[in-house]
Amino acid sequence: MTSPTIESILHEDRLFAPPAEFSEQAQLKNLEAYQALYERAKADPEAFWAELAEQELDWFQPWEQVLDWQPPHARWFVNGKINISYNCLDRHLTTWRRNKAALIWEGEPGDSRTLTYAQLHREVCQFANVMKGLGVKKGDIVGIYMPMIPEAAIAMLACARIGAPHMVVFGGFSAEALRDRLNDGKAKLVITADGGWRKDAIVPLKEQVDRALENNSAPSVENVLVVQRTQQKIAMQPGRDHWWHDLQQGVSANCPAEPLDSEDMLFILYTSGSTGKPKGVVHTTGGYNLYTHVTTKWIFDLRDTDVYWCTADVGWITGHSYIVYGPLSNGATTLMYEGAPRTSNPGCFWDVIEKYGVTIFYTAPTAIRAFIKMGEHLPNARDLSSLRLLGTVGEPINPAAWIWYHRIIGKERCPIVDTWWQTETGGIMITPIPGAIATKPGSATRPFPGILADVVDLDGHPVPEGEGGYLVVRHPWPSMMRTVYGDDDRFRRTYWEHIAPVDGQSLYFAGDGARRDQDGYFWIMGRVDDVISVAGHRLGTMEIESALVSHPAVAEAAVVGKPDEVKGEEVVAFVILEGAFLPSEDLDKALKKHVVAEIGALARPGQIRFTDALPKTRSGKIMRRLLRSLAAGEEISGDTSTLEDRSVLDKLREGA
Repeated sequence: MTSPTIESILHEDRLFAPPAEFSEQAQLKNLEAYQALYERAKADPEAFWAELAEQELDWFQPWEQVLDWQPPHARWFVNGKINISYNCLDRHLTTWRRNKAALIWEGEPGDSRTLTYAQLHREVCQFANVMKGLGVKKGDIVGIYMPMIPEAAIAMLACARIGAPHMVVFGGFSAEALRDRLNDGKAKLVITADGGWRKDAIVPLKEQVDRALENNSAPSVENVLVVQRTQQKIAMQPGRDHWWHDLQQGVSANCPAEPLDSEDMLFILYTSGSTGKPKGVVHTTGGYNLYTHVTTKWIFDLRDTDVYWCTADVGWITGHSYIVYGPLSNGATTLMYEGAPRTSNPGCFWDVIEKYGVTIFYTAPTAIRAFIKMGEHLPNARDLSSLRLLGTVGEPINPAAWIWYHRIIGKERCPIVDTWWQTETGGIMITPIPGAIATKPGSATRPFPGILADVVDLDGHPVPEGEGGYLVVRHPWPSMMRTVYGDDDRFRRTYWEHIAPVDGQSLYFAGDGARRDQDGYFWIMGRVDDVISVAGHRLGTMEIESALVSHPAVAEAAVVGKPDEVKGEEVVAFVILEGAFLPSEDLDKALKKHVVAEIGALARPGQIRFTDALPKTRSGKIMRRLLRSLAAGEEISGDTSTLEDRSVLDKLREGA
C-alpha cells in the first residue's frame, strides 16, 4: 500500500459560525468549552469515560477496571454489569418520560403509530418472553430481517434485554446474502415480516426467508417469527413459522432486564469487504451504550422537546446507533419512517417533517443530491420551520450539496453536523459540536472529545498540514468493534496491521485517506483505494467529484482511476446530469475544462461517461470498486450483496 499524498487543490475557505441563538442554548456553547473538554479527555481518556459512564448510565454492578487494553483487543468497564434495554426503557419509567413519545412511526402507505416509553417497554418485555418461549437463551444469535416498522426496534431491544445478540440484515438483501449471514452467525431464530413497503411496492421478505432456508441450507435456524405487515398471502411452514401476533397474545409483560457483562456481545452487523465474504463486526454492551448515548446527546444537542429523525434503516449501523440505542438511552423521541422519496411522492420527507414538527434531521449526502435534482419547490412548499439542526452521514458531502442543504432546508439558521464514522467505530468519531464549532462545507471538522484521531504516513508519523495521509485513531474508545465474528485474524489484518506501531502503540486504521487543514479540521478524502495516481500526483476522488458537481449541469458524479501506460492512471468520471441538460460533445469538453479551472490540468478527466444512475449500496454509498472494473473493461468480482440495483451495472456496460 502506497502512501496517499493526496494533492489538496480544491480550497474551501467559507466558514459558518454557529448561530448565536443556537449557541446560547446549546450544551457546549463555544469553541473554548469544546477545547477544554477535548484536552481533558486527551490527558486522561480513562478518567473521562469513567466519569461519563457513572453519570450517564445505570449499572447493576460497578466495573473493576475502566479499560483493559491488549492491542488490538479492548475490554471496557471490566466486570461491570449493565443492560442497554434497561437504559433505553426501564429507567425512564420512573420519570415524567414514562408517558412521553419514545417512537413515532410513519408507514409508507400513510399509516402511523406512536409508542410511549411505557408502551414500548411493555411490547419489548412481551416479545422477550415470546423468544424465551421459543427456547432463545442468553448468547443465542437472533437474525432480524425486517421492514422499517416498530417491531424491528422492539425485536432489537428484546434481544438486548435477554442477552441474545441480534444480527440485523437489511430487508433489501437477497435470499443468498441473508443465508450467508445466518450461517456465518449460526442464528437460532429469524424474525421477519410477510413483506414491507418500499417505493410503492411490496418487498416479499418472508418469501426471501423461505428461499434462504430451503433444503435446510441454514441448519442453525429453528424458528421463524413473522409480523403481519402487508397482508399478502405467504406460505407458513408448520412447526417452524409463527405469527408474531399469535405468540404475543396474552404473554406476560413482566421480563426483568438481564444483568449482562459490559463485554457481553450486543450484536453482529455485517459490512462488505472489497473481496470475499462480508465481515461480521462485533459490538459489545457497556462501551457501546455509553458512546452512542453521549454522542447522540452532544452532537445533536438533544433537548427533551426534540423530535429527532434519522432517515437510515435499522439494517445499518446508523439505524442501530442513531435511531434506536442512542436516542432512546437519552429518553428522546425518535422517528422511524418506512418510506423513501419516490415518483408518487417525491416530497414525502418534507411532509413527515411538517407533520411531526421534526427538529433534528439526519440524512445522507446521496439523499441530499437526490433532493436537489427533484427541485427546491418541494421543500419550499412545506413548513420546515420546526427544524433547528441538520446532519449528514455515510460519505463526505460535496460543498455544493452542503450549501443547498444549509440554504434550502436549514434556511441558513440550522447548524449542520457533517459526521464521519463507520460500522466498525460504533458511533460518530469526527464531527462539529453544533453550538461550539464553526463549519466548513465538506469538512467533518474536529474529533469528538475522547477520540485521538490523526493523519499519518505508513510509519505512523503525522503528515504535514494540508497533505494527505492515512486516517487513524491512536487510543481505544468505548464503542470500538471487538473483532470480526469468527475471524479474529481478519480483524487484525484489516484494521491494525497497515500502519506501523508508534512507540509500541498500535494504531486503528480506518481505511480512509484524509488531510488536516491549518485550523485542525479533518477533510475525509474517501477510501484509500479511492485515490488516483496521475503522473505521480495523487488525487482524492472526492475533490474531482466536488469540482464536477459544482458545474450547473451536473447532479452527481463518481470518479475512478483507469490504468494508463504513460500516466499510471487516467481519470474516468461517471456523471449524472441535471434534468434540463443532455449529453453532448460540447458538454463533455465544458466539464473537462471546468475541472481544470477548479483543480488543475492534472485532474482533467480522460473520459466522461454520462449515465442515469450509479451503482450504490442500499445505504447510498457509491461502489467505486465496480466503476473501476467497468472503466478498465474488467469482469466484476468480489462481494456485490450490498448493491441496491443490479440493472445499473448492465446499463453502464451497455453505455461503455
